[in-house]
Amino acid sequence: MSDFALLDLFREEVDTHAGVLTAGLIALEAGPAGPGQIEPLMRAAHSLKGAARVLGLDAAVGIAHAMEDGLVAAKEGRLELSPARVDVLLKGVDWIVALAQVDESDLPAWLVAQADAADDLERRLRHLEQVEPGTAGGSSGPAEPPAIAEAAPPPSETEAVAVSAAPVPEPVSTGAPDRSVKISAEVLNRIISLASESLVEAHRMEDMLAGLETTRRGLGRLAAVLQKEDQGASALRLLEEIRGGLGRTLEELDAHARRAASTAESQFREVVAGRMRPFEEGTRSFPRQVRDLARELGKQVHFEIGGGTTLVDRDILAKLEAPLGHLLRNALDHGLEPPEQRRASGKPETGSLRLEARHHAGLLLISVSDDGRGVDRERLRRKIVERNLTTAALATQMTDAELFDFLFLPGLSTRDVTSRVSGRGVGLDVVQSMVHAEGGSASVESAAGRGTVFRLQLPVTRSVVRALLVRLGGEPYAFPLARIGYLAALEPSELKTIEGRSYFVADGANVALVAARELLGMEAPDTMADRIHAVVLMNQGEAFAIEVDDFLGESELVVRPMDTRFGKVPHLSAVSVAEDGMPVLILDVDDLFRSIASMLSGGLAVGRRGRSAPERQRVRRILVVDDSITVRELERRLLENQGYEVDVAVDGMEGWNALGLGRYDLVVSDVDMPRMNGIELVRRIRADARFERLPVMIVSYKDREEDRMAGLEAGADYYLAKSGFRDDTLIQAVRELIGEAAV
Repeated sequence: MSDFALLDLFREEVDTHAGVLTAGLIALEAGPAGPGQIEPLMRAAHSLKGAARVLGLDAAVGIAHAMEDGLVAAKEGRLELSPARVDVLLKGVDWIVALAQVDESDLPAWLVAQADAADDLERRLRHLEQVEPGTAGGSSGPAEPPAIAEAAPPPSETEAVAVSAAPVPEPVSTGAPDRSVKISAEVLNRIISLASESLVEAHRMEDMLAGLETTRRGLGRLAAVLQKEDQGASALRLLEEIRGGLGRTLEELDAHARRAASTAESQFREVVAGRMRPFEEGTRSFPRQVRDLARELGKQVHFEIGGGTTLVDRDILAKLEAPLGHLLRNALDHGLEPPEQRRASGKPETGSLRLEARHHAGLLLISVSDDGRGVDRERLRRKIVERNLTTAALATQMTDAELFDFLFLPGLSTRDVTSRVSGRGVGLDVVQSMVHAEGGSASVESAAGRGTVFRLQLPVTRSVVRALLVRLGGEPYAFPLARIGYLAALEPSELKTIEGRSYFVADGANVALVAARELLGMEAPDTMADRIHAVVLMNQGEAFAIEVDDFLGESELVVRPMDTRFGKVPHLSAVSVAEDGMPVLILDVDDLFRSIASMLSGGLAVGRRGRSAPERQRVRRILVVDDSITVRELERRLLENQGYEVDVAVDGMEGWNALGLGRYDLVVSDVDMPRMNGIELVRRIRADARFERLPVMIVSYKDREEDRMAGLEAGADYYLAKSGFRDDTLIQAVRELIGEAAV
């Protein structure tokens, strides 16, 4: 075997054993350790030593050997694994991990450059008893562990800091190794597509069987006619032989079809399961990160991870590390109080921090919760007013949900003083951007003095979706089941109309009805149906009904992304293939919600049974695009107070969809938004002949000259920084671009 192949094996072994050592050491430093807890760590260090010796990596051999000796001393009761001594052991793990990450061509030079550091680290590992239990372990290695926050000044030697974690059980051997191979995501996606097609082909046999069964019944009727008309006995015997042979063939084919469908279904599910990974695989670094940051901040925390076996799509799992890291940092720095403050408020000195994942109603729910001080609402209100994001009057009227939305804005921090750990307002916007990009949502709950919970709601997988199939214009479309509240079959008499809007009453609430054909730009049907079929979609307490031609039933669809050459197609998220081989377009529920909300808030008629009343006068209309609910509301009120008609959109994609539904005289857009940012929106507007003369104003937090030039180069007509935003500056800019409200 080549050295290159051996180095790859060494990297895999380091990945496995370093994880065991890190998790085990963090669990052990919380209290006295028994021999059974230390033995797995000794074996891991011993295995690393042997693997390094095979490759001739003497420095790694020495460090691993010294770690093993220290763990043996701890097992025999000769050495206490204090946090400071665990620091040194973890730095040994870090050094070996850093070594494994070096490219083969750079390895000799790297080892030479790190020789002194390796010698110093090995020396301190061999003399762990000289590291005082109350002192910091110091720094020696070139490889610092990945941090979830910028480093803060370490606590003084007299500060009492501690981190505990739930015990990490030793893996139980089953006698048979878990044999695995690596496969690229692209190859796996193609295999899933082939498995899907295999499943479709297997189900097509059912149609063939149905055709043959029809033929068999026809032969039976023909035999009855011949017998009745007293035809020749020979003809009847021949016909009976044909019927009998056809019956036997049908039985064999039916059995074959059932086996083929069962095999294809099993194959399909097994292949799809290949994309799913346990949640714990994406959280292995968090106990170490939490432990290190807590020590830096001088805080004590008990950190738990729940739902480690919850299965998550590998692509989503890979994207969760940064957002969850930011949430953990936020909880440690902003949420949990120092021990003396917790003591003064009657709390245990050790705070509680929990990361949990679970499945619910076809969705992946992830929560990060702490029992800290909670969000300071008054401080947050003051900060958003200082940033000119809203007025003091509006800020005092906001609900918790509206107020907490500001936590996700880029650049916003509730800290008065900037430190190396926080105060820059960077982090939570990353969380929201990732969640929105994956078709999910984020929310915050907080109780003063009792803690805060951040909740993320995401699809379990981006590969398969359980969906309701509906018919529109003779073609199948799909609604993801997770977003459907219920289905309704209505009599035309149950519909009511107010100001051109169709709605019906369900459980005492008015539910607006919108025709899917209108949203998708399709022609209205030639004839009116006797009953109205509606899919009621639910989102954060809101319900909208979308009228479709017919329900076709539920199905599990393999999700295939749209061709990137199409860009983002409004109201569509992906494509698939139904069991009968027909292509299916999967609808983007978030797009539909935003378009419906925009239509309703703008006073447009919705549903093919209602039409808007003619305008009495021509008033200039403005589309405001911003992902902050408060900024949208503030700008809308300012403009409406000047007589303009205003529609709103929550991001660039909804704004683009709104432009296709109505006529506007001006677009006012933010820059940083999920799905489609403001720069992309401006470029798309300028690239479309329908809107090339439409004025566009950018209103953004970004006030650097390069940001302003980027917006203007994209095609914006005006760039206004929110940092200098005042009521009169916005109105004056609007008037410069389109004039007064009335034409």
